[in-house]
Amino acid sequence: MDLSFYKSPLSEEIRDEGRAEGREEGREEGRAEGIARGVLLLLAQVGVDVPDEARERIMGCADLDTLSRWLLRAPTATSIEDVLAEK
Repeated sequence: MDLSFYKSPLSEEIRDEGRAEGREEGREEGRAEGIARGVLLLLAQVGVDVPDEARERIMGCADLDTLSRWLLRAPTATSIEDVLAEK
């Protein structure tokens, strides 16, 4: 069996592209997780109770725009609904 393709420049290029995409995806996930943790920290700081379901929703969110919106709402929130409302 000829395995020369796996050592070819085209094969290297394909692998490099995959690695770059994987790194970018990992960075995005890291940003999302960091913002989600920030939301939870701010809510704890202002004394807002975060039920497990809401905590899972926040930590499971990968949309940076949504997380940023929640982060901006957290410091003035009096309830979890203030943060997660679809306004």
